Amino acid sequence: MKWELAVNQRIWHAVEALALSEAREAIEYGLIEAGALGTETTESNDKVRITAYYRDAISVDKVRAILLDALRIYNLSESSLIDLNFQEIPDRDWLFEWKKNWQPITVGHFIVAPTWLMSVPPALARGSGEPSIIVGIDPGMAFGTGTHESTRLCLKAIAKYFRGGSFLDVGTGTGILAIAAAKMYPVARVEACDTDAQAIGIAKENARLNGVDHRINFRVGTVDAETQSADFVCANLTAPVISDLLPLLLGAACGRLVLSGILDSQIDLVTSRLLELGIQDLEIDLEGEWIALIV
Repeated sequence: MKWELAVNQRIWHAVEALALSEAREAIEYGLIEAGALGTETTESNDKVRITAYYRDAISVDKVRAILLDALRIYNLSESSLIDLNFQEIPDRDWLFEWKKNWQPITVGHFIVAPTWLMSVPPALARGSGEPSIIVGIDPGMAFGTGTHESTRLCLKAIAKYFRGGSFLDVGTGTGILAIAAAKMYPVARVEACDTDAQAIGIAKENARLNGVDHRINFRVGTVDAETQSADFVCANLTAPVISDLLPLLLGAACGRLVLSGILDSQIDLVTSRLLELGIQDLEIDLEGEWIALIV
């Protein structure tokens, strides 16, 4: 979920999109691209209802065009968008509502919590005696609160395979994966990049709140031929973007490479490209309709 919380608004303009569940990320992405300040998502059976909030009135045609373009980017049919409704709603305390509903989650030995809940309830502590690693995240206008399946798949892979050394987070969003790696191994060399300069600003602030800002090199950009190789590379992007970047991602990974943000319906797009590049040994992890490929 992306948020830029605003207050003292008398009227909000809401766009409610009903779509097939497979289109959730594409629709959320499209609504944010159309200027939404935040989204709320509910799922039922094979459908998802996503409500986006805007400060000002927005054109129906503009939103529909952006959503259809987002579906094409994700290689999904336009029919995945079932319905689109617009309404005006009175203001309420969005900050209170949002904070009330976002609770800490546990992924492996990571506990991801909003920074206002960094004091984690004892019930979330691990029973094995191994200390939990608490990662505090405020999303702002960036993806990556730990609640999305693709993020959880990456955290699981980090907990299972990262053993220190160097770490590269491509498409860092809120910085959650880079922060997790830096807190897991304080002496690791951690680098994180994102093409969105605003996301980098938010990631830096999250790293500061976790006390690891001095140990992570954040930069605006993506992986390229000059990128320094790393023992562990995470790319939590989208299937089409991953497919395009695969030669560079493989070149940057001198150890483990984790590819996430892939819908189960898109797995062939990525695996066929991996085969073209000579990669046959893959581990597949899945959660719901989301896939992570571990090379």
